[in-house]
Amino acid sequence: MNQMLQDPQVQNSQTSEIQTSPAETQAPPVPVDPPPGIEHPRFAKPQRVAFVQACWHRDVVEEARIAFVREAEARHLTHVDVFEVPGSFEIPLHAQILAKTRRYTAIVAAGLVVDGGIYRHEFVADTVIKALMDVQLRTEVPVFSAVLTPQQFHETEVHYDFFRRHFAIKGVEVAAACAETLLGLERLRGQVAAGIV
Repeated sequence: MNQMLQDPQVQNSQTSEIQTSPAETQAPPVPVDPPPGIEHPRFAKPQRVAFVQACWHRDVVEEARIAFVREAEARHLTHVDVFEVPGSFEIPLHAQILAKTRRYTAIVAAGLVVDGGIYRHEFVADTVIKALMDVQLRTEVPVFSAVLTPQQFHETEVHYDFFRRHFAIKGVEVAAACAETLLGLERLRGQVAAGIV
């Protein structure tokens, strides 16, 4: 067996050189910053948005408004005026009058059109969406729709819960679409004014 015999004093001095104190083995704590939030681009000019909400099934539709306002603020759309109308059918005229004031750079519509069993609700939904498109093309004020027409909607708590969550998602989506469109239009109008486009 090959073993080296060392002087105990030498062995102890080598061991003490290798050993380190517990404070040296632990790295100093690194401060942990919370993950940075998404930094959305800012607008060159203040933007004002009109949110037109149908009161039919208000408890469901208002989830879109709540989510929209929260997401809009995160995207630097801090001026949101809310208007209520009885139902989705009344939204387009309200949107047109608001667009003609030129106070708003965008209009958002939210409503729920359901099958009441008496009439074809698809006709109402189709009419509303076409009218909103006409408003934006006539006035050049962008109009965004969170007017939804589910295939099936029953007056049960399960459906109410599902559509409340769905409208909250739509509120976030329409806020993102609104902010991105307004940024794009701001850029485009600047290019047109400068003769680039």
